[in-house]
Amino acid sequence: MVATAHLQPATTGRRPLLPLVMFLFVSSVDSGVLQTCAILETVHATIGLVPTAPLLAFLQWGGRTHFVLAVVRQIPEVQSSPSVFITFMAWSISEVIRYSHYALTTLKVCPSWLTYLRYTAFIPLYPIGVGPGEMWTMYQALPFVKKRNLYLGFFKKFSMSYHSFLVGVLVCYPFLWLKLYMHVFKQRKSKLRKGSRKKRA
Repeated sequence: MVATAHLQPATTGRRPLLPLVMFLFVSSVDSGVLQTCAILETVHATIGLVPTAPLLAFLQWGGRTHFVLAVVRQIPEVQSSPSVFITFMAWSISEVIRYSHYALTTLKVCPSWLTYLRYTAFIPLYPIGVGPGEMWTMYQALPFVKKRNLYLGFFKKFSMSYHSFLVGVLVCYPFLWLKLYMHVFKQRKSKLRKGSRKKRA
């Protein structure tokens, strides 16, 4: 939105109202729809629009979409849990930083401190969002999933229950997350090294 506002021509000496209009539009759209549309991040990585591995982008999208649509949205009992607040807070802070960085980099006016923040803030935010956030929420959801036998029709085809699937997800989650976490550390090393070289030049 910031990038679009700056790219639009000024009218009557004022900035256009596009950011406000976009904010109001996004606020009125269902969060599940927005999270589903985030599959575009995988597409962007695949076509090289952003320097991210498509598989890792897909894993992050899949994890978040499952968390929002299959767990939080379907189980009202966990929606007021502090773990959900922790998850969304960690996601929001990291995405505000990331998209601000994308927008200002596109405009070629990105300050070095924002680049540093973009590749440093994830160090505490990712573990907070995953451990006391996503994983704790899914763990709390297990009794309700079992009691209601959620998604019985779908998982019956695979001779298993969603409860068993969710337990499997919780077992695999730390390993899949660690792969993504280590990848972002590699990105951090590469990007910050490039930034320091530019300063020397």
